[in-house]
Amino acid sequence: MPAETAIPKIRVRGLKKSFGSNKVLDGVDLDIMAGEALALVGRSGSGKSVLAKCILGLVAPDEGTIEVDGADLWKMSTREREKTIGRFGALFQAGALFDSLLVWQNVAFQLTSARGWKADDAKKLAIDRLSDVGMDAAVADLFPAELSGGMQKRVAFARALAANPEIVVLDDPTAGLDPIVTAAISKLIDRVIRDSHTTALIITQDLTVIKHIANRVAMLYDGKIIWNGPAQQVTNSGNGFVDQFIHGRRTGPIAIDVVTA
Repeated sequence: MPAETAIPKIRVRGLKKSFGSNKVLDGVDLDIMAGEALALVGRSGSGKSVLAKCILGLVAPDEGTIEVDGADLWKMSTREREKTIGRFGALFQAGALFDSLLVWQNVAFQLTSARGWKADDAKKLAIDRLSDVGMDAAVADLFPAELSGGMQKRVAFARALAANPEIVVLDDPTAGLDPIVTAAISKLIDRVIRDSHTTALIITQDLTVIKHIANRVAMLYDGKIIWNGPAQQVTNSGNGFVDQFIHGRRTGPIAIDVVTA
């Protein structure tokens, strides 16, 4: 199908979301094509995670539409929406592993809790997914607290892949990791999603992640997408907001609140 007529895997139009008087999303328009990895960037508190939660069906928008393969997520019946969301995998900020569960139980959680898989089958699949992210089978019987931060991120990513999702949403997948581990995790995510032809939305503020994973980058600012373009152009976008953000400049159109002693 020609690109100009292809239906986006995810299509967001006019999305608005407020919490009380706090307007977080104010008319977001965004397309993510099938097989594409899109990095969503923006300042802390700009609404990136809220947008992701709306797309994942965890937060209902106030206005606007979210379509998955052309079907409006929030006009579906509850059962249809749950079925559609079952096609997603998610890695949440900070990993969000269950400390009281073994690693394999974390990876297979959706399969055992929502799909009724038997423990033996779920563990076998969990070990396969751990292998996909470069982890030995022996890790399966450990608790998350016994793993390093980078290993915990790998486990969280394996969990996101557990049910062979068509779409993955990765919220700050390298937060808190050192540059070496960040580069390794970024390359791993890139390899896995490309090998499986998975569509990906990656929330990040890390240029290493953008460099290794993203095809396209979109910047969220003041509740809207203010720039959307190829990843290779993000360091020379011609957009003052993007340039200031990416290059970490104190001066520019983005007001910086600095508390001085």
